[in-house]
Amino acid sequence: MACSSSTLISNSLHINQITIHNRLHVSPSVSLNQKLPIYSKNPLKLSTTTIPFASGSAGVESPLISEDTSSSLDLVKVFDLEGNGIPISDLWKDRKAVVAFARHFGCVLCRKRADYLASKKDIMDASGVALVLIGPGNIDQAKSFAEQTKFKGEIYADPAQSSYEALRFVSGVLTTFTPKAGLKIIELYMEGYRQDWKLSFEKDTVSRGGWQQGGIIVAGPGKGNISYIHKDKEAGDDPEIEDILKACCS
Repeated sequence: MACSSSTLISNSLHINQITIHNRLHVSPSVSLNQKLPIYSKNPLKLSTTTIPFASGSAGVESPLISEDTSSSLDLVKVFDLEGNGIPISDLWKDRKAVVAFARHFGCVLCRKRADYLASKKDIMDASGVALVLIGPGNIDQAKSFAEQTKFKGEIYADPAQSSYEALRFVSGVLTTFTPKAGLKIIELYMEGYRQDWKLSFEKDTVSRGGWQQGGIIVAGPGKGNISYIHKDKEAGDDPEIEDILKACCS
């Protein structure tokens, strides 16, 4: 499917205009600015650091970490670039880790997120914190992402998107085509970032429509120790890097 970058961006902005109109009619009583304190070195104790709730495509506020979520994570398996299956909680069982969840391996916004986090890897390394990226897709897609981005952290594939479902990350057209995401894509293209359209249109991505959103957690040491979570409200919704560093390295 041959299509120029300018045409794709133009189409995205046109869809954004339609989205603006539609979103005015979706759960107006729900505030996307509602905040919940969730950062603490002790995950059982809340502090004053806040991040917004993640909201679903229908504008419904979703919970953060619950007992059901913890139980679901115990059943999730991700795969390294060699094809080895690993229980996801093993990634932070014996260490602290910043774990980023990409929208999909072809996503231009996720390539920016990878660079955004890798730029602070020296600080994470000094604190003994691992940097991990997980993407919904197969192992070959994960390998292509690794080769193209030269990401300095660990990369894992989640073909079944089980981790996304366990963490209740949002998904939907209304969380993908937004004015803010459209403008950010234009900025990234101007910076030299590019979407990998081949990866974007592979079966593992197309089967879900490419509407999945991700997030970032800080977890470990200990399987049940998740001390920070950011759920993307929309495509390209990166949290402040200072919040992540405070959660993982202070």
